[in-house]
Amino acid sequence: MQQVLVLNASYEPLNVCSVRRAHVLVFKGRAEVLEELRQPLRSASDTFAWPHVIRLVNYVRVPRAVQRKISRRALFARDGWRCAYCGTASGRLTLDHVIPRSRGGGSVWENVVTSCAPCNLRKGNRLLEETAMRLRTPPRPPAPVLFIHLATSSIPTGWQRYLPQERDPASVAA
Repeated sequence: MQQVLVLNASYEPLNVCSVRRAHVLVFKGRAEVLEELRQPLRSASDTFAWPHVIRLVNYVRVPRAVQRKISRRALFARDGWRCAYCGTASGRLTLDHVIPRSRGGGSVWENVVTSCAPCNLRKGNRLLEETAMRLRTPPRPPAPVLFIHLATSSIPTGWQRYLPQERDPASVAA
């Protein structure tokens, strides 16, 4: 399935959508085509540009309080597919709550990290202060561009100029 990069009116990357959804947004005047593919979209009676990158006409406010749900894949990509405690990239990765849920810790981006199975077992149901373990970096919500990287198997060349220069999380996994 062909995907289209959706930018906010401020050129900030928002998400990825289908060609059909992008065409509807453009057709209704809610978006404009910034990049198009060579082949056109054809209907029975008309021909349209095949959108590759679109920009919304009106700015969409994306509140920071509304966060994307945590998935293991997004969490592991955020942490570079490495254990947040020892830094290993080998072995089985798990999700760990820095402040255990049984001690009032929530399932929010700021409280979950990638952990290898041995570190997760070693930490158990304890706080970091009760162990000799340390986080390599403090957990934080991922940048929105992470979800664009995860939504597509590879970033098309036409999108690269609109995305911040971050490393591709999929390449870290290899």
